[in-house]
Amino acid sequence: MQTLTRLTLLILIMLTVTTGMQAEPTKEKKGPEVVNLWPNGPRVKSSDAADRAELTVFLPEARLRTGRAVIICPGGAYSHLAMEHEGTQWAEFLCREGIAAFVLKYRMPHGDHRVPMSDAEEALRLVHRNAAKWHIDTKEIGIMGFSAGGHLASAVATHGKGETLPAFQILFYPVITMDPAFAHRGSMVNFLGDKPSKKDIRDWSSDRQVTRATPRAFIALSDDDQGVLPMNGVNYYMECYRHDVPASLHVYPTGGHGWGFRDSFDFHIEVLLELKAWLRSF
Repeated sequence: MQTLTRLTLLILIMLTVTTGMQAEPTKEKKGPEVVNLWPNGPRVKSSDAADRAELTVFLPEARLRTGRAVIICPGGAYSHLAMEHEGTQWAEFLCREGIAAFVLKYRMPHGDHRVPMSDAEEALRLVHRNAAKWHIDTKEIGIMGFSAGGHLASAVATHGKGETLPAFQILFYPVITMDPAFAHRGSMVNFLGDKPSKKDIRDWSSDRQVTRATPRAFIALSDDDQGVLPMNGVNYYMECYRHDVPASLHVYPTGGHGWGFRDSFDFHIEVLLELKAWLRSF
């Protein structure tokens, strides 16, 4: 009799646990939202009609969010985009810091600089328009770029006005100058075409466009970079200094070009810590 009672109790416990398990809804982890930047067609058309600009939205947990946001422009010489180690991996890092991140898949210029510029400017406008929805302070929207994406970010930072002027800029081994003597030739040709005018070279050399209105900058690069000469970032820092723009320059002894978020970069931990400290300094 006692054995039967124990058996009945065991069956009741098992039924309760099973019922509870069945009642628990399955929670699927949602991926980041991908937004078509130009749902009604781009303001500036590209020669490649199939190339579409998109913004991938990464939002921090509510308990972490600071109200800040960063639009990320991956590099790739204006011919392709390094979307992971210069895009989504940094977005995930920023989210852990409480910062909303938006990875910009901008269109390739094919010699028409207006194409990626219009995409980057529209990305800033879009984040402004959705600031309340995404819990973002419109005075805390920055831009981040790598290599050619660093050129795009710095071009927006030196040409933007109103909603298209970021609050701060983060540049990794950036292409800065369009001067043929020092420029990264692939980026220059893809951005301005084979025979850019002297005016275009001057207008799109970001170091020559710095003013006192240029937003503060974090610049990181490697001394042994043979892809994009270090003088690009160093000259940009010097112009920021000359115009009283707060700027922080970090030159690592080795690493070459294009390390992004790769932990194989010898100074991966250092750059994360230094960027965190800079972001907390204002």
